[in-house]
This record gives sequence, C-alpha cells and structure tokens, in this order.
Amino acid sequence: MTANWVEVSPEATTMLGAGPFAGAPLPPQPIALIFDLAAETPTLSFRTVFDEEECHDGGIACIVQRSAFERIGGVWAGERSVHLPSMLRTIATALRDCPLTGEAQQVYRLGKSIELICESIRLQNAAAFVAFTPDCALLAEDVRRVVAAKRMIEERWSEKLTLDKIARACGLNRAKLTRGFRDTFNCSIAEALAEQRLQQASLMLRTTDKPVSSIGYENGYLNNASFARAFSRRFGLSPSGFRQTAA
Repeated sequence: MTANWVEVSPEATTMLGAGPFAGAPLPPQPIALIFDLAAETPTLSFRTVFDEEECHDGGIACIVQRSAFERIGGVWAGERSVHLPSMLRTIATALRDCPLTGEAQQVYRLGKSIELICESIRLQNAAAFVAFTPDCALLAEDVRRVVAAKRMIEERWSEKLTLDKIARACGLNRAKLTRGFRDTFNCSIAEALAEQRLQQASLMLRTTDKPVSSIGYENGYLNNASFARAFSRRFGLSPSGFRQTAA
C-alpha cells in the first residue's frame, strides 16, 4: 500500500500505510493512535511519540495534539496496546480501503479519520478495551480466542448464537470460554449478546417508526413482555418511553 496522509485539522493528521510520510504536518505534543490491521491479532497502540517504524503496510496512525485529544474527551491512560474492537476495525478498514479518488477520497478519509478518533476515545472512556499481552504465549492465545468470541458476538449477534457454536468457532471448550470471557469482559456470553441486541433495539426505536413489538422480535425477543423487561433493566425506561424521550 502506498504511503499517504490526510490533514484532519491543524491539530491532527492521519497516516496511511508505511512511512516515510514526506511533507505530512505533525502536531506538537502528539498522542499517536496506531492501528495495526494486518497483524494476526489486530491491535490499537497508544503512544506519546510517533515512530514511523510502528507504521506498517495496511495500517493507520492518527496523530492528535494532546490538548485536542483532551478537549474532545480523551483521557491519557499511558502507553499501551489493546485488542482492536470490531467497530474500530470496520471504520479503519473503510478509511484505508476507500475506493474513491481525488477530492472525494480526501473528504471521505477526513470524515472517517474524525470518526475513528472519536470512537476510540468513546470506547476508552467506556473501559471497553482489552489489554494486549504478548509476553505469555498461552495466555495471549487464550485471550485472542476470547476476543474472537466477542468479535463474533458483535458481528453476528442477529444469528442464533449458542455457547457451543461460539466455542467451536473460536477453538475453546465451553468451560474455558465461559470463564475467560467473564474474566476478560466482566460479563457472560449471554449478557454480551443481550447488550448487542438491546443496543440495536434502541437504535431502531430512535430511527424508525416500527412497532415496539416488531423491534423486540427482530432483536431476538419472542414476546413483548420479555423485551420490555430487558429493555427497562438496561435503559431505565420502557421501549415506548425511550422512544418518546428520544423524539
């Protein structure tokens, strides 16, 4: 992939691919968000020094001035690497593989760069990242499989996913997956599936005029009462009340 860069603002620049990035404006006192998309286990690394050697073909680095990072809600939590969540991987891949050309490509990549930075900050503030620990081979492999299970839930939540199906797909037995998932994400497989479905239901309540019962059924709830109970526990409002408040 040919090296490229996008000036997001005077306080942020996105680098695409491997360096050198001749002529790219680098903001002072930077925080670098480095997305390694090509690795066997994709990661996001937070750095205070931008090193072009950490940028690889197929990867992305968002360089943001620290004051701007903090102004839009970011909290510096130290240099670290985390497993790349499915949502961020999707945004980063779309940014990298944009099929447009010329000015349209620049505008598209500008928008995706802003989305990628803001979503990274949001997930960090929500404590949604899982630390990447390559120092122990067995632990790292187990974590990789557990993260793959989480990714499967994020991407295929609308399917009839069972514990056995997820365990087989990720190469872990039921007991190890159940224990590892709770240790890593502080919730059960069932709770993670319910969260994905309820988040989708909340989006549909905000953005469509479908009946509440239809939204519940489309998101895996067989009757309106069970959907209303689960939704109220999660959001503190009934589905109808949530829709009215959102409107």
